[in-house]
Amino acid sequence: MKKSLSLLGLSALLVTSSLQAAEFFTIGTGGVTGTYYPTGGAICRLVNKERKTNNLRCSVESTGGSVYNVNSVMSGELDFGTVQSDVVYNAYNGLDKFEGKPNKELRSVMAIYPELLALVVSKASGINKIEDVKGKKINVGNPGSGNEATGLIVFDAFGIKKSDLAQAGVLTAPECPMALKDKKIDGYFYMVGHPTANITDAANSLPVDIVDIKGEKVDAILQKYPYYAKGIIPQGSYPGVDRDVHSLGVKAVLVGSSKASDKMVEAIVKAILDNFDEFKNLHPAYKSVTKESLLEGLSAPLHPAAEAYYKKVGLLK
Repeated sequence: MKKSLSLLGLSALLVTSSLQAAEFFTIGTGGVTGTYYPTGGAICRLVNKERKTNNLRCSVESTGGSVYNVNSVMSGELDFGTVQSDVVYNAYNGLDKFEGKPNKELRSVMAIYPELLALVVSKASGINKIEDVKGKKINVGNPGSGNEATGLIVFDAFGIKKSDLAQAGVLTAPECPMALKDKKIDGYFYMVGHPTANITDAANSLPVDIVDIKGEKVDAILQKYPYYAKGIIPQGSYPGVDRDVHSLGVKAVLVGSSKASDKMVEAIVKAILDNFDEFKNLHPAYKSVTKESLLEGLSAPLHPAAEAYYKKVGLLK
C-alpha cells in the first residue's frame, strides 16, 4: 500500500513538473460572435495538438478587436493578436489612431484569411450599384470601425458624400440585420470573413443582395492604400445572392512583437502548415486560403522565426 502511494506521489510530482515546465501564451481575438475568436481557437487547437513535443499551451482571449490587440501585444499584455491589415499598416507606420507613435517592433506571423467589404442591401431598396446609395438610408458603420473607415474610402472613390445619403447610420454590425428587416436602413457595410452568420441572418429575414464594388475606381483605391486587395464573395455564400460578388478588403493578420518567442512563433507556423487541410476545414472563411496566401497582405515585417520557417518549407526564397 505504501509503495502504491509512493508511486502515486511520484506520478503527481512528474505531472506537476511537466505543467510547470510548459510555456503558456495567449492570442487576442475579437468578439465571441465574430470570426477572429474562432480563428484564435483554431490556431490554439492545432498548436496544443502538438503539446507533447512543443511543450506549449495556447489560449484565446476575447478582446475589443484590432486596435486593442496591437496595443496589448506591444505592451506585452498579449503574446499575439489577430489584426486587420490596414490597422497593422497604420500601427507600424504611426498613422490614423497611432498618429505620431509608430510601432516599429510590430511583426507579422501570417495573413490568415481575407475580410471583404460587403454592402448588404434589401432588394426592395432598388440599390443595384454603388452609385444607387444616393438618397438611401445606409449604415456606414459605428465610429472608428473598419466598416466605417473602408466604407467612406469607397464612397470617396466613387464621388459619394455622406450628405448624399438620406441617412448615414452609425449602428454596430450586429444591430444591422434587424434594422434592415425593420426598414430603418436600406443597406449596411460590413467588412468580415465570409460567410458570416450576420449576413445569413439578414438574408433569412428578407430578400437581400450584396452590391459589387469593382472597376477602375477600386484600382485607384488599391494604388493609394497598399493594404487593400480585391476579392470575391463566392456565389452561394448567402441565400438569394446567386452570383460571385466582387469587392475589396483587408487580411486578418496574426501579429506579435519582435520580442515574441522564436519557439512560439515557429510552433504556430508549423502547426498551420503541417495540418493545413484540417485548418481549412475549421471555418468557412478559410475556404479560399492557400499556403501562399499566408504571406500576402502583410503590412509589417515578418517575425524572423516565421520567415525562417517559411524559407525552410520553400514558401519564401
